[in-house]
Amino acid sequence: MTTNETIQPTQTPKKTVGILIFNEVEVLDFAGPFEVFSLADGGSENKEADQVFNVVTIAQYPTTIFARNGLQVVPDYHFGNHPKLDVLVVPGGYGAQFIALHNPEVVAWILAQAQQVELTLSVCTGAFLLAQAGLLDGKSATTHWQRIATLTQQFPAIEVQSNVRYVDASDAEMNLVTAAGISAGIEASLYCVSKLTSPAIANASAKRMEYDFQI
Repeated sequence: MTTNETIQPTQTPKKTVGILIFNEVEVLDFAGPFEVFSLADGGSENKEADQVFNVVTIAQYPTTIFARNGLQVVPDYHFGNHPKLDVLVVPGGYGAQFIALHNPEVVAWILAQAQQVELTLSVCTGAFLLAQAGLLDGKSATTHWQRIATLTQQFPAIEVQSNVRYVDASDAEMNLVTAAGISAGIEASLYCVSKLTSPAIANASAKRMEYDFQI
């Protein structure tokens, strides 16, 4: 954060960030955004009270999720009881492209939430889920470098970009950001924090994380 940047303390209500999780989700795909949004605060001495976002995890059912490599995660909420969301994060991993992609209830839930929230962010192969929901038709997007060709072939209506960390395809109807693979979700989340709050808050969050990012 540059020396001339200041953070104005925020008094606005917290925005709720809902992170979708599912079996075989890539760990950093959801944990990276969780860390970024959780750390963002309005600049007062009381960091916890001044957090800008309330971050929750949401699964289809109220059962333990088995993420990649065996990490067990208990979701905060499920499709039937989660709070109203302001931000939707859709991570990727094997479970996104090969399991959730073929679950019509998950795809329908993503579509419904994306039409209501202030911003939707996908990470890695989470872009496949947004694509399956029709949210990326006619838009630019990116995904993990190993899946660029597959996304292009499966969803020809998308302008798939490679060699980028994230793509902002927002328009007058929807704020929509897609991130490349895994760690790129951290940068994309910081970028989204800057869109939703201010560059100063995003830069301060990156500094606390000791992450090399500045907008």
